[in-house]
Amino acid sequence: MSGRARSALRRRRVSRPFSGGLLLALGGTEILLTERASLKVIVHIGMQGLAGYLLPVVMLLCGLLILFSPAQRLFYSIVGVLVSLGTWLTSNLGGFLIGLLLGVTGSCLAFGWLPDQEPRRRLLRRRRAESPTVDPAAP
Repeated sequence: MSGRARSALRRRRVSRPFSGGLLLALGGTEILLTERASLKVIVHIGMQGLAGYLLPVVMLLCGLLILFSPAQRLFYSIVGVLVSLGTWLTSNLGGFLIGLLLGVTGSCLAFGWLPDQEPRRRLLRRRRAESPTVDPAAP
């Protein structure tokens, strides 16, 4: 990967709730994959099988929509966390808890993302540079 492509990816990650959308989409994918597990592994098939497939698909779509439409991230993250919690009942205990935790964590990260706030590292460095150092031995 070239330096130009790497910097373009970095700018895209900073300008969007990348980690939240990615975790939510991964949670939905993981739950969909556990639906295809063998019958010896499946703990709970779900309500007629439809909701077991519908909720992870909605999780996956919410994750992708958070990535590609960050202006609506609040609505998608609320829907994502509700659907993630709903998979506890419908989809093998939320994909054996892994998909459920990924979905809830990703939704919370997307909900808390602020587009107009600069990254904390830069803010901390600037505050340290602006603050005068105090000499503890001074009277």
